Amino acid sequence: MKWASCISTQETIEACVEEAVAGVTRQLGGKDAHLTVIFVSPHFRTHYRAIPQLLRDRMPVGLLLGCSGGGIIGGGKEIEQQPAFSLTAAHLPGVELQTIQTDTMDLPDPDTAPSVWHEWLGVDVAKNPNFIVLADPFSFRAEEFLAGMDFAYPRSAKVGGLASGAQAQGGNALYLDDKIYNGGLVGVALSGNIQLDTIVAQGCRPIGQPMSITKCDQYQLLEVDGQPPLEKLEEMVESLSEDDRKLLRTSLFLGIEMDPLKDDPGQGDFLIRNLMGVDQATGSLTIGAPLREGQLVQFHLRDKVMSSEDLKVMLSRYQNKEGWREAKGALLFSCLGRGEYLYGQPNHDSDIFKTKMGDIPLGGFFCNGEIGPVGQTTFLHGYTSSFGIFRPA
Repeated sequence: MKWASCISTQETIEACVEEAVAGVTRQLGGKDAHLTVIFVSPHFRTHYRAIPQLLRDRMPVGLLLGCSGGGIIGGGKEIEQQPAFSLTAAHLPGVELQTIQTDTMDLPDPDTAPSVWHEWLGVDVAKNPNFIVLADPFSFRAEEFLAGMDFAYPRSAKVGGLASGAQAQGGNALYLDDKIYNGGLVGVALSGNIQLDTIVAQGCRPIGQPMSITKCDQYQLLEVDGQPPLEKLEEMVESLSEDDRKLLRTSLFLGIEMDPLKDDPGQGDFLIRNLMGVDQATGSLTIGAPLREGQLVQFHLRDKVMSSEDLKVMLSRYQNKEGWREAKGALLFSCLGRGEYLYGQPNHDSDIFKTKMGDIPLGGFFCNGEIGPVGQTTFLHGYTSSFGIFRPA
C-alpha cells in the first residue's frame, strides 16, 4: 500500500492538474493508482466537467472519486479563498473497490431488513467493507442515510463530507469515475487488505460534571439529575473561570454520551449538539438532537484554543491504538468554520496532524458538514475535523 498527495494553486485548471499529477506520480515511485481522490475549488466551476479527462490523459487513475470544496486540502496544506486543486492517489494491492452512487432522497424504509440496504447499495456486508462518502448538502437526507448505513453495516467505518463551494442546489460537483453528479451521494466501499481508522475532533472541552437525563421529550431536555438543566447550569457558573464565563454566552453546547457502556465518559466521547432554545419559566433547554432518559449529558465550550486542544487529544488517543504506525495515507474532512476563519492562521489542523503522525500523505477539503462516528454511531457534524486514516488490515 502506498499513498501520495499533492495540491496546486496555479491559475488554470490545466496547470493545476499538470502540477498535481507530477507531484503524485513522483511520490508513487512508478506504482499505478487504484484509487484517486480529487477536490477542486469553485474558482474552476466552469471547468468541472473537463477534469476527469485531463487526469486520465496524464496518469492511470483507477477509481476516481471527489467533489467541489470551498477550501481544499492536499499535500498536508490547506488552501482557502483562492483557486486550488488537490490530488490524493493510492496504490492498493489486495483491496477491492466498489463504487456507490445514489439519490438519497429516496431511501429504503427505516423499518426494513438490513438485506434491503445491502441490495440497494449493492455492497456485500460479508466483505467487511469500509466507506468513503461524499454528498450534496442540498439533496442529502443525512440522518436517515447514516442511520441506515449503521444498521446495515454495523462493523464498517464510514467517513466523508458534504460538498461545498456552491450557494444553491445544482452548483456542487460530485465525481465518480468519468461521471459528474450535481446531487445525491457518491462513494466507494473498500474491502480486503485495508483498515479505515476514524478520528472525529469536535473542537469542544467539557465543563462541569456528566449528568443523567431524568426527564425529556424528544428534543426537550426537561430535567437532569432531577433538576431543570438551567438550574444546574447556573450552579455550575460559580465554579468557572472568568474566561469560561464569557465563552458561556456565545459558545455553549451540550454533549450527549453515545456509549452507554462507558461509566466515566471523557473528552471526545460525547456527541456535540447545539442549544436551540431556553425556556426561562421551566428551566428546560431545546437541544439539536433527540434525547432519551438515562443518557449522560455534559455541557461543553468551544473556541479556537479548545478546538486545537481537542484535536491534539484525539490524535494522542489514536496513537494509543495498536497498528497506528502502519498508517499510509489520510483524508481530512474539515468544517468551513474552521481553518483560518477560526484559528487566524493557515494549515492549523494539517500541521497538528503532521506533528503527531509524521509525513503521511493527507488530502481533503472544507465541508458543509462532516461525516464520522462518535462511539459506534455515525453522524453528520458541524465545526469538526473528521479524519479517515488508511493502513493495511
